[in-house]
Amino acid sequence: MKKISVIALVGVGLLAASCNGNKEKSTTAVGTEQAVAESKGEVLAVDTTASVVNWKAFHKGGFAPRWGTLNVKSGDLSIEGGQVAAGNFIIDMTSIKVDPASVTEKDKKPADLEAHLKNPDFFNVEKNPTADFKITSVADLKDAPKDAIAGANKTVSGNLTLLGKTMNVTFPAKVDVVENSAAIQAKFTVNRTDWGIKFGTSEADPAEWMISKDIEIAIDVKAKK
Repeated sequence: MKKISVIALVGVGLLAASCNGNKEKSTTAVGTEQAVAESKGEVLAVDTTASVVNWKAFHKGGFAPRWGTLNVKSGDLSIEGGQVAAGNFIIDMTSIKVDPASVTEKDKKPADLEAHLKNPDFFNVEKNPTADFKITSVADLKDAPKDAIAGANKTVSGNLTLLGKTMNVTFPAKVDVVENSAAIQAKFTVNRTDWGIKFGTSEADPAEWMISKDIEIAIDVKAKK
């Protein structure tokens, strides 16, 4: 396991831990699963070729960052009265990629990290090939926090399911609706242990303990008629 943990040290799971100097960013609000918003009005299909989930990971203290992408497999957004009223999208966990530009050490390979992220230590993609996000509410946002995505105008809440476990998350987002299309962009940080992803969190192994619990998720979902 310690050999595996060395690989883990160079990158934590999907979406990823973001640190600011020696301080980790505050995580977004997480709660129990909520009722999903009713799909109504015009339903636009998610454009899977134009949509993406980005992740970025650090170790404690902000060193050795790793980042990459995940593909959006399917989904839709419901538009009523010119506003996003509901929606969902499915993430293909088997598509997780590590950007080679984030792996600068000569003895490290992006493919090795990708393989580790896919195994049971992290996302166990053989058993859980997809993750999903289902909107529970969308509300106007008056004052966006400093670390919100530029142009954030809404507060979005939704049920995020990873490893078969569902938790509700709330975050600021930039939501745009124009004729025949809509888009949601957001960046937020969550604690991966809330979904049972606990590899690298034991203080008994200093190497593993250096992996941050926080993960940063950046979504860019576009839908069209």
